[in-house]
Amino acid sequence: MTLYHLPDSAIEQFLEEDIPYGDLTTSLLGIGTKQGIINFTSRQRTVLCCTEEACRVLEKCGASIISTLPSGTVVENGITFLSATGTAASLHAGWKVALNLLEYASGIATRTNNIVSLAKAINPDISVVSTRKSFPGTKKIAIKAIMAGGALPHRLGLSETILIFRQHTAFLGGLENFLETLALLKKRAPENKIIVEADTAEEALKIAAAGADVVQVDKMAIEELSRLAIEIHSDFPSVKISAAGGINAENTMIYAETGVDILVLSSVYFGKPSDIKATITEV
Repeated sequence: MTLYHLPDSAIEQFLEEDIPYGDLTTSLLGIGTKQGIINFTSRQRTVLCCTEEACRVLEKCGASIISTLPSGTVVENGITFLSATGTAASLHAGWKVALNLLEYASGIATRTNNIVSLAKAINPDISVVSTRKSFPGTKKIAIKAIMAGGALPHRLGLSETILIFRQHTAFLGGLENFLETLALLKKRAPENKIIVEADTAEEALKIAAAGADVVQVDKMAIEELSRLAIEIHSDFPSVKISAAGGINAENTMIYAETGVDILVLSSVYFGKPSDIKATITEV
């Protein structure tokens, strides 16, 4: 999968947060003009993400990249995947910003890759997608990370997807009143898939019968979800069913075994960053 790169404005913002007035320590020590090399090395199996952005951070600080591996690459413990050379001032200026990007983004990518692998071991055709619950201000990094791990975004935002919740139908006289207008909604947005969330299996079947493209259920019991997936696939073969709510590495395979088409999750955003070692030495 070809991954996008964060814009220069994001890179500059990351640096502005960390070195708004320069590096006081390096300046006072008088080592800024000495030449050095920085190496980033994995301390565990890692799905790399944001290596491109880490390189640009270092380059904007005045360093030159020697070698790097692209986002999405899987590396084992002890692999040096990014090296750069430059003055001590340039290396110290970019060091922590680059490391933080790599560790947080690669942590998300690695967790995502684990879940995708578990799900596809049960059902190779299942889709794993992530919600828009990433921490505000980090969406561009989070989305790149889940894609590096093999997933796709469920919704990038409110502007490009149609997902109907009970909170919407409450203003339309309830779910059944809304379903009577579903055909009109599809005509108004012919290029969009219509996703409707159901609270119960009975609602899910009504939504499928009304012609929704995807029926989404949240935190439904596994046994009930399995029966529902069989019934929807049998009676409404063009309708997909997605499961959301509390899906993580521990229960991914159980959910995949239900026969749903899509797993919707947020858990990949939360957890430990990847463990990456950065070393700076004089040359």
